[in-house]
Amino acid sequence: MRKYLIAFAALVMGSGTANAVDSNTVEIVYNGSTATVTVASNISSYITDASNGSSHVKLTQSDNFTGNTIGEITYILSGTSTDGEFYLEGSYKCSVELNGVTLTNPAGPAVNIQNGKRIKVSAKNGTTSTLTDGQNDNYNGCLHSKGHTEFKGKGTINVVGNSKHAIYSKEYMQVKNLTINITAAQKDGIHCKEYFLIEGGSVNISGVADDGIQVELDNGSATTGTTSDHEDENSGNFYMTDGSLAISNYSGKAIKADGSIKYNGGTRNYDTSDVTENAASGISHTQNDVEAITRRYNLQGRSATTGTSVIIEKNSKRTIKKLNRK
Repeated sequence: MRKYLIAFAALVMGSGTANAVDSNTVEIVYNGSTATVTVASNISSYITDASNGSSHVKLTQSDNFTGNTIGEITYILSGTSTDGEFYLEGSYKCSVELNGVTLTNPAGPAVNIQNGKRIKVSAKNGTTSTLTDGQNDNYNGCLHSKGHTEFKGKGTINVVGNSKHAIYSKEYMQVKNLTINITAAQKDGIHCKEYFLIEGGSVNISGVADDGIQVELDNGSATTGTTSDHEDENSGNFYMTDGSLAISNYSGKAIKADGSIKYNGGTRNYDTSDVTENAASGISHTQNDVEAITRRYNLQGRSATTGTSVIIEKNSKRTIKKLNRK
């Protein structure tokens, strides 16, 4: 009987250890110069932690991890550090949940995701997280993401970019539901490639030394134009379908896009005429809920004068090419 009781106790203790965090979850709790990293037992063989208890957390998600029947991994950040970071490598999509974390890295990005797949960044409901970076020319953002980045949740993320951009996504960026407050950036408030979409939530950008939002084509390659559900899209377009966007106290343009700027809803609190879009990608600046605008461009996409021999005259409903005879 005693043998069975010992075995049962060991099973219970082992189960408790395994259930310290939910399956598919890695929890990172910052506390000053240290951080506690807890990995769920079902994914422990796929996660390498090189942090050694330091607040500069460096994790690698194994290339052998493909999700299969397990599903993607969620990394949950909480606590406070004035000298820390979250660095993640991997090759399979994942989620990063900010759960009231306050994280400052004096030497680089506060959150550095070196994973070229789809990354979900969420703010837990009712929480406020603050990210601040320090000078490091090797990276482009306080929140730096190598993949396509989807911001979701019902919490708040405050971002301060002391090095380059506040938020940088090497591929597309989408925003829904959550609140993003960018209060400073040495370059752009948000800088992404492929396309940018805000379909809900609130984005507030101020105190940036260049553009509020800049959207580039990926690697300067040919544009795909708008695709169905934005699948595999590389248009350089800016889309706003809902939510609110406020941009103030910037030195460049409110919005700069290699493609087109398209509004189909939402609330805009900035000078909507202080934008730049590239005519080479097809001029289609639409404002369904504001007064139509008229602009004139030459074939190089630059603002045209009446002395230009060929112009494109465009308003929110149509694009017209015509010969302007001198």
